[in-house]
Amino acid sequence: MQRYAQIIYLRPEAEAAYKKYHQSVWPDVLSKITECNIRNYSIFLRNNILFGYFEYIGNDFVADMAKMAADPKTQEWWAIMSPMQKPLDNRAEGEWWASMKEVFHLD
Repeated sequence: MQRYAQIIYLRPEAEAAYKKYHQSVWPDVLSKITECNIRNYSIFLRNNILFGYFEYIGNDFVADMAKMAADPKTQEWWAIMSPMQKPLDNRAEGEWWASMKEVFHLD
């Protein structure tokens, strides 16, 4: 299992809509997340910064993320979420949510 953490800005004017959508994420989107070997997925919000955490249990993260990105329902969800978000300027090339490096962990 590999832990992942990511951050992105949430546009202030989108906070209410973002929270509302995430109170009832579409079942097809949730199924695809699970199918792509993601578990224990959480998103936190503070001061217009979204922090996402998840655990990946698969063997090929790149392939699973490509499968998720190719899913039409996920693309539809992302099309709604993307305008609500503002990526960090210093994110890695090709990233939307900026990846974070783990510096400490205690089980």
